[in-house]
Amino acid sequence: MKTIRVLTIALLALALTMPAFAAGQQEGAREARHELLGAGASFPAPLITAWADEYRDVTNGQVTVNYQSIGSGGGIRQFIEQNIMFGASERSLTDEQMDDALRLTGGVAYNMPITLGDIVLTYNVPGVDKGLVMDADVIAGAFLGEITRWNDSKIAALNPDVDLPNLPIQIAHRSDGSGSTAIFTDYLTKTNSTWADRVGFGSSVNWPTGSGGNGNEGVAGIVQSTPGALGYNSLVYAVLNDIDYAYIVNKSGNIIEPSLEATSLAAAVELPADGRVSLTDTPAPQGYPIAGFAWALVYENLDQNAAITSRAEAEQVAKFLYWTVTDGQDLNEGLSFARLPDDAQALAVQMISTLKYNGEPVGQQVIDQVQANGF
Repeated sequence: MKTIRVLTIALLALALTMPAFAAGQQEGAREARHELLGAGASFPAPLITAWADEYRDVTNGQVTVNYQSIGSGGGIRQFIEQNIMFGASERSLTDEQMDDALRLTGGVAYNMPITLGDIVLTYNVPGVDKGLVMDADVIAGAFLGEITRWNDSKIAALNPDVDLPNLPIQIAHRSDGSGSTAIFTDYLTKTNSTWADRVGFGSSVNWPTGSGGNGNEGVAGIVQSTPGALGYNSLVYAVLNDIDYAYIVNKSGNIIEPSLEATSLAAAVELPADGRVSLTDTPAPQGYPIAGFAWALVYENLDQNAAITSRAEAEQVAKFLYWTVTDGQDLNEGLSFARLPDDAQALAVQMISTLKYNGEPVGQQVIDQVQANGF
């Protein structure tokens, strides 16, 4: 009986300690979870959201990525103010911003290529389907307010078999600071001297005409709801929202349908070490002329970013970025984004390898761990 009583007491003690042990395990699991904060361009937002969903599964729910689609301008601002762990933009940081980052953090602010895609001319013209042909002069003329109706002779000359309506052109443009605007106006500045003189290039410009919408979502909404509208969006927004878009005459005189292949041809350029390059008005004969990279913005010295408060967080940022430019690229084409070319991927990996926390090479350590054990 004594043996039974001792055993019973032991089992009771074990039962009493199990809830505390389980609670400790749960608390440890909670502590192991990480939320990565990012913000910026709406252009790659559908892809980054898909990456976030997939990566949560890859990490068994231990890492969540909270990305806010606020436009490239907002993303750059939040990155510089160190309110986020990484930014995203289709406009690279300026020389001044790069110099400021070096001075303030003691390291480089990287423009890390993560994907690339097309800016397409979206329209809502009753009776006209996808594939209306436009060239640089027609696009500039419309956005300058000089071509004002859909049956203008310049549009008609490019589309002899299309019955164009006598309908006013209603321009839709971005109202926020935008990398999509930077790509679009970079193209117009290169290809139309009047645009270059009067408006120029930037993530935010003084539009001669039209109505502004916030984000790709806002411009898409205006185009969808306004007969006669002409705007610009990333290809993925046009596809996801079933909005008609134009085919563009490129520098070689060829009519190019926006596509992953045509975008990849435009991206066949030599990349500088800092990753900042323009792809617009490509000389590639079959390349799409209004394309560009989207970059992740990340500080070389992660400990100098106030939004990153521990080495563990720094490791998780490096690991997520490494996943996006390697395994995560498998998601790109299904969402109408091109995969990174090999040289762009190699540049991104090289940048990640140099990420540090308090001088320690957390980026390279993460790469070594993943290559040994997987994500």
